[in-house]
Order: sequence, then C-alpha cells, then structure tokens
Amino acid sequence: MTLTTIINLKIIIPIMKKVFFGTLAMAVLLSSCVSQKKYADLEAKQKETQDLLNSATVKLNDCLEEKATASSRLKTLEDQNAFLKANNQELINNMGNLTTLTTKGAENLEKSLESLKEKDLTIRKLQDAVTRRDSVNLSLVQSLKGVLGNLDDEDIEISVEKGVVFVSISDKLLFSSGSYNINSAAKSVLGKVAKVVNNKPDFEFLVEGHTDNVPFKSGVLVDNWDLSAKRATSIVRTLQNEFNVDPKRMTAAGRSYYVPVASNDSATERAKNRRTRIVVLPKIDQFYSMIEEGMKDPAIGGSGK
Repeated sequence: MTLTTIINLKIIIPIMKKVFFGTLAMAVLLSSCVSQKKYADLEAKQKETQDLLNSATVKLNDCLEEKATASSRLKTLEDQNAFLKANNQELINNMGNLTTLTTKGAENLEKSLESLKEKDLTIRKLQDAVTRRDSVNLSLVQSLKGVLGNLDDEDIEISVEKGVVFVSISDKLLFSSGSYNINSAAKSVLGKVAKVVNNKPDFEFLVEGHTDNVPFKSGVLVDNWDLSAKRATSIVRTLQNEFNVDPKRMTAAGRSYYVPVASNDSATERAKNRRTRIVVLPKIDQFYSMIEEGMKDPAIGGSGK
C-alpha cells in the first residue's frame, strides 16, 4: 500500500466518522417525523457507513504496520550501507598500505640481494687469497721434505695446520740430554732448514723449545722454562750466525712442558715431548697483499689494475 493511500485513508476516515455520527443524529431527530420505511433506509445507510468505517480502519492499521516495517527495513539498510562504506574505505586504505609495504619490501629485497652479492664476492676473494696462501705453503712443505727427506719420520715431522707450516725436530737430533748447546749433527739439519727459509724471504718463523715434565735445574738454568727458552735461543743464534738467516724474521720462545704431544707417562712418550718446533708464518702484510691482488683479479670481478 502506497503512502498516498495511507494519507487518503487518514483524511477519509475522520470525514466518514463525522458523516456517520451526523447521520445517526439526523436519524434520531427525524425518527419522530419520518415514516418507518425512511427510518429503515437511514438505518441501513448508517450500517453501511459503519462497515465502510471499520474496513477503512483495518486498512489504515495495516498501512501503519507496513510503514513501520518499511521504516525499520530502511534503517537496517542504511546501517548496512554505512558499514559497507566504512569497510570499503578501510580496504582502500589497506590496499594503499600494502602497496607501500610491497614497494618497500621490493627495495629491501633488492638491497639484500646486492649485499649478498657483495658478501659472495668478498668470500670468493678471500677464498682466492687462502688458496694462494695454501699453494705457497704446499710449495714450502715440498721444499722442506725435499731437503729433509732422508731423515727418520720419528725424528722430524713436517705438517700444515690451519694454514701454518710446522717443522717438529726431535730433541735427540739437536741437543745432548739436559743441554742447550747444539751438537754437530744438529747443524746439518738446521743448515738444510736454513736453505729453504732463505729461499722464502716473505716468511717469518717462530722457534719454540719444548721439554717433558721432569723437573730440571742445572747451573744457570732454573727450571724447564729456562731450558726450553735457552734451546730456542741457541737455534735462532745458529741460524743467524752460521747460515745467514735474517734475525728480523725469527722469534725464539720457550714453552716448557705445557704443550705436550704425548702423555709423559713413559720414557718413550716423554721423548716425543722433548722437541723443537719451527713455526713458519707468512707475513701479515704479505697475506693482505694476496687479498688485494685477489680483489684485482678480473675473474672474480676485480678491475685488473
């Protein structure tokens, strides 16, 4: 039912009520002066009018209920529309934020990839430098084994650990028991070592004296520290004075019995601990030069200059 119908009913019903009551009053007034037939006609018309009034009232109530229902539905739809508008705006805002985050994420990913490339290049350059260093060490080991190859493996051992070349010489090849004076046989061994190190001027080396754990004291020697240090000093002096090794390349150190290679539980094991160890070290600036040269290598992205 339309709004126009509702309005018409609201106008018609009051008029009909007035007509009804007017007719009723007229009927009462005229009942005394009209015939029975006319009274019956008026009464019929009054009933008809009453029926029309009742029907119009029912229709009006139905219209009012429909209006209330429609108004409620309209309010619900308006609320839903407002909710959808708010959600739509939120989605638009989120899309904008997502676009911003995606852009930043792409930028960060690109930066991360660039950083990984740089790190990978640096690692490759370092690996190249280490490879060069290992090649030099291998050449040094081969040279040492070449000149010392006729010696018993138990008396002298050449090894590479963590990029460093070690030459371990048994105590019996160098010194008499309890002495720090080099014997004649030792000079033959040291002469061969000197020949190799003199051909490798870019290396420095450390001469370490080691003893077993048997306490020692004799003359000016206070303990095993003294004995190990004196033996290392004697070897350095011999390499300098008799084989012309540059003293600036050498360091003498006493380690006493604190770095054993065996248990010291038997004479055989203690003999292994009485040794002199020559640690051959590349100069730090030389190693850095290897890295710098590697960085210039065009094969790994260097300028080649």
